Amino acid sequence: MKKKHILVITQYFYPEQFRINDMCAEWVKRGYEVTVVTGYPNYPQGEYYDGYGWFKHTKQKWKGVKIIRLPLTERKQGSVRLAMNYFSFVVSGFFWALTTNIKADYVFTFEVSPMTQALIGVWYAKRRKIPHYLYVQDLWPENVEIVTGIHSSLVLKPIGAMVNYIYKHCDIIFATSPSFVKEIQKRVKKNKDKVKYLPQYAEEFYRPVPRKPVSEIPEDDSFKIIFTGNIGKAQGLDILPKAAKLLKGKENVKFVIVGDGRDKDNFLKQIADNDVQDMFIMIDRQPPTRIPELLAACDAAFISFMPDPLFEKTIPAKLQSYMACGMPIIASANGETKRIIDEAKCGVCVELGNAQALSKAITEMACSDMVSASSHSRDYFDEHFEKQKLMSSLDDYYIR
Repeated sequence: MKKKHILVITQYFYPEQFRINDMCAEWVKRGYEVTVVTGYPNYPQGEYYDGYGWFKHTKQKWKGVKIIRLPLTERKQGSVRLAMNYFSFVVSGFFWALTTNIKADYVFTFEVSPMTQALIGVWYAKRRKIPHYLYVQDLWPENVEIVTGIHSSLVLKPIGAMVNYIYKHCDIIFATSPSFVKEIQKRVKKNKDKVKYLPQYAEEFYRPVPRKPVSEIPEDDSFKIIFTGNIGKAQGLDILPKAAKLLKGKENVKFVIVGDGRDKDNFLKQIADNDVQDMFIMIDRQPPTRIPELLAACDAAFISFMPDPLFEKTIPAKLQSYMACGMPIIASANGETKRIIDEAKCGVCVELGNAQALSKAITEMACSDMVSASSHSRDYFDEHFEKQKLMSSLDDYYIR
């Protein structure tokens, strides 16, 4: 029997670190043929990775996955360059979809921003008359409004029309939170049943590991709170220097920040402005496989967002990673994130942007026994976010 062929559209793929990498490798293990159409890796730093660029490594193979890389401009800094990055991938994808001889059975678009990349999947699926499945991680046009600060209807209405067009031409739309499902259903009123809740999982290397010394994190009696991932405005990390200032001289707390991103320089400035440099340990972006040992060297993991209604509807991918590693969680969040932490009984969640409440929560957690929070965290993950369960649920759509 011929293997089913899944064509994956994603602007970001290995060596960029997104969960779609693991999903594709898992599909290969499950017997599918997988081809990924992506761009030149440049996230999150905004510059091409070493060895990549115009017409370099345009075709590769990784863990059995065939990779086709289309030209796109580097993100660099500023909204203009970001728009060029988004637009260039779609232009390249338009000509690719029009001319490629690749024959697939299904299209699966992994949509973290930009939503525009889903157009490539629509065009290819329409040409080949095959099903198109969309996995929505970021809601548009809401995400555009937050990231760019643009509120003009002259910009947002055309984007909204594009989103409606994409949703209309998808056979199934998967969304990462129940709130996302409700928002998308408002745009597909006549076909609400095609919108399905599919939470993200954490890769299998995310698991509890024994605590052991790591070179970057000092072995002392401080209460260590770790954040891992992208350092951008959307993450709302500006609350940490403010909370640190309130805790300074009162609590022996250190904040371990692992990652990189467009807002890192501004974040470092905020740390300096609040005179709390001695309370922060900055660690450059690490391979995902190393994150569990860094988490194990700390006492709690941190999640936050910038204040905006969109993020109340979001379940961040790092939440699953933290829970898979059995981490107690401190969060500055509302909505879905708060719901999960409360249901799991795995930590504490304070109001978005409230540094006073966060500093109080940290003080209380530093004095508490977190063994139960740790076990609750992993138990909830096993029940709701386990990889094999979620990937098997997708199989139902590929064997029809």
